[in-house]
Amino acid sequence: MTDLARYNLPMRHTTATTGEQLANALYVLGVNFIRGGTDTDVFLSSHPSRLIAALAQSDEARLRLSLIPLFLERPKYASRVRAVVKKLDASAQLTLQCYYSAAVWLAKKYQLNISLPDHFAKDLNLTPVDDPDENLRTLAKRHAELSGSYVNWLATYQHAEQVWRKGFERRKKALHG
Repeated sequence: MTDLARYNLPMRHTTATTGEQLANALYVLGVNFIRGGTDTDVFLSSHPSRLIAALAQSDEARLRLSLIPLFLERPKYASRVRAVVKKLDASAQLTLQCYYSAAVWLAKKYQLNISLPDHFAKDLNLTPVDDPDENLRTLAKRHAELSGSYVNWLATYQHAEQVWRKGFERRKKALHG
């Protein structure tokens, strides 16, 4: 079986991390993307590399997709993605590379005041241009090619950013409110 064919199979965990533990970690970090979560389990939230790897390897698409809001909320985690991606299987690598890259271009598109360096354009065989929308379209097309899954990746990336932004705005209003 090729790496591309394996992309759509459930991802294997290297550790026994549950969806609830991942949701709790996101909640603790203030990443408003997954409903639920408590602040009772702080282990993963204090180990960014493990959290990133566990999200990329999750069997649940919504948890994998939460990588985008995680990087938008916690841009300092960008320093860890190159090391984490090397430890993942091919399908989890692709997930992390594409979702991280989407966060990079979404941050630029919406002029978010965060710095996310482009770590994976070369690995994904992309040539970024000055237009973030074009970069997102190209990334979505490449994601489909590499994964063999022709879902609307562009809309998927945008959905993650929109849900994150709504939660961010609610939290901002509550603090200043």
